Amino acid sequence: MARGYNLHANGIRQHLLHYPGPGGAPQLLLIPGITSPAITWGFVGARLAERFDTHILDVRGRGLSQSGDLDYTLDAMAGDAIAVAADMRRPIVLGHSMGARIAIRAAARDPAPFAGLVLVDPPVSGPGRRRYPANWAWYGDSIRLAEKGCSAEEMRAFCPSWTEEQRALRAEWLHTCRWGAIRQAFEGFSTDDIHADLPKIGLPARLVIAGGATVVLPEDAEEIAALVPGIEIRRVEGAGHMIPWDDLEGFLAAVMDFSAKDFLATDFSA
Repeated sequence: MARGYNLHANGIRQHLLHYPGPGGAPQLLLIPGITSPAITWGFVGARLAERFDTHILDVRGRGLSQSGDLDYTLDAMAGDAIAVAADMRRPIVLGHSMGARIAIRAAARDPAPFAGLVLVDPPVSGPGRRRYPANWAWYGDSIRLAEKGCSAEEMRAFCPSWTEEQRALRAEWLHTCRWGAIRQAFEGFSTDDIHADLPKIGLPARLVIAGGATVVLPEDAEEIAALVPGIEIRRVEGAGHMIPWDDLEGFLAAVMDFSAKDFLATDFSA
């Protein structure tokens, strides 16, 4: 059973959902993507809790975390990840899409609070690089629809392959995604240079690629492998960018055996 809780970190209220794992299980901090409140990842968190003590973050401006007149840059969100992780027991960070970019920036800035990184289909766009393959209208139009109040059936136009339950949950919660926060994060996909951060990562890391999407192409994976020596790479063949929505078992197979046990003894304070 999940339990929601708030904490004050990096100057704002951070809300998380906790899916308790087995006794002594490693902690895992899951950072969702650009328009995914924590609760929409609940079906994944419940399964991850079979091995990890799982905490899913509502990224600022989304879900039940603080919203309003805030800084919604990648640097601010990375600061949140660092501060939240510092309140935990050196969690593994599993970031999906924008959440993976947050994890990269956070670990490059301060690796001490983290035990390892699982980077799930991170957008590899940035200055001088190809655009992120999603269009802004998909985000902006669906948020405006949700702000008015919409049904699972109306959400079908944006998420045609999702189940009724998944579309209903998105219809219920998408209005909590602050339009300006999402717009700023989306524009950051083009302006933030995560490739400059990647060589600074010394944590155990795994890249999980959606084999049925075009967010991370084979040449992108090769570049990431060169920038982060030793990174593991897994592919979930046939799955779209929202991997667990398309193939939950494939997603779990790609992440559940990740371990940073030997790294937990590392002391970054020396």
